[in-house]
Amino acid sequence: MPGHPHLRGRIGGLTRRGAPPEKIEAARAELAEANAEAAIRRIVDAWPPLSPAQRERLALLLNPGGGSDAT
Repeated sequence: MPGHPHLRGRIGGLTRRGAPPEKIEAARAELAEANAEAAIRRIVDAWPPLSPAQRERLALLLNPGGGSDAT
């Protein structure tokens, strides 16, 4: 898994202590979000400037329910 050792450590600690499954899942979701954000930032930083139409189309992919129509 990329970066975010504090989040990975938190998941490990919760698991070792036998935390409730919902707390472990919430920590895993937080790590997944952080990893996704880092990946998106790396990709976007490598792009040339986007047109408004390109920006709107990509934003639809991140909008719940909006990704299926943006093909």
